[in-house]
Amino acid sequence: MADHTGRAQPAITNVSTAQLAYLVAISRHRTWAEAAASLGVSPSALSQGIAELERRLGVPLFAAEGRRRVPHEYTATVVEHAERILADLDGLTRWLQLVGSGQVGRLRVGMIDIAAVHHFPDAVRRFRRANPSLDVSFAIAPTGQLLARLERGELDVAVCVDPEGTGRFAAEPLLRDELAVYAPPAAFQPALPPLTEWGPWLLFPTDSRTRTAIDRGLRQIGAPLVVEMESHLPEVLCEMVRQGLGWTVLPTAQAESGPHPLTRAMDAPLVTRTISAVTRATGTVHPAVQAFVQTLRDTLSGSGGRTP
Repeated sequence: MADHTGRAQPAITNVSTAQLAYLVAISRHRTWAEAAASLGVSPSALSQGIAELERRLGVPLFAAEGRRRVPHEYTATVVEHAERILADLDGLTRWLQLVGSGQVGRLRVGMIDIAAVHHFPDAVRRFRRANPSLDVSFAIAPTGQLLARLERGELDVAVCVDPEGTGRFAAEPLLRDELAVYAPPAAFQPALPPLTEWGPWLLFPTDSRTRTAIDRGLRQIGAPLVVEMESHLPEVLCEMVRQGLGWTVLPTAQAESGPHPLTRAMDAPLVTRTISAVTRATGTVHPAVQAFVQTLRDTLSGSGGRTP
């Protein structure tokens, strides 16, 4: 096919899924040899496949630097599109298999720690018992990591902090999760200091979606934002506060549970976030996702959870 200038246009429709898989594999491994081994093909087959992909796209994806082949700057964008295309095709294939076999297959679920440990452990057990033929795998990670894996097609659903319109996601709100300010024991003797003396802070990392809301909340109440430690692990932050190393802001369900709960510095929550069941906005949705989400909702209804 040619454009109005008469120049040949790249035959995008002739690109094969194998060629896209080659490109994605190269992006995920240190060497081309490792990428070829991960796909079960020879290095020469991988090189030929990439050469054919470049020919069909009409642009080179890699440049030679001595004996090494390095990607061009724009190759990362091609990789992102390739990942989405392969994820859509994989989702469609697995969806058709599940439709034809009555829910026999694999459901890949991602959850933030508070959802897995505090809000929905009973729901997870109940869903597994109700679907014995379904292989359900769980990945526990922070929201940002779960959304990245979801977008790459590595998860079918993520139960995490609502993305609030960012990215290519569809979100179904499940519950409101309150976060409060907690002070070390010595701060209450004889009484809490004024707001301008609160801290130092032990908080979630700056790349956390929740951290952004926490920073905004602390500034709004006039507390100085001096951060001495960051951790994705709420149990670590809790223990550091108990040891008197600083103040923190954590979900109440985590900070106030167990034999040694933390004490709030103020009664009202500082931040309220929404935990949602998130799927990719495009492509097919795993047939078991809705049943899983309904099980989560049923658990909240029975426990009196704070639903949106």
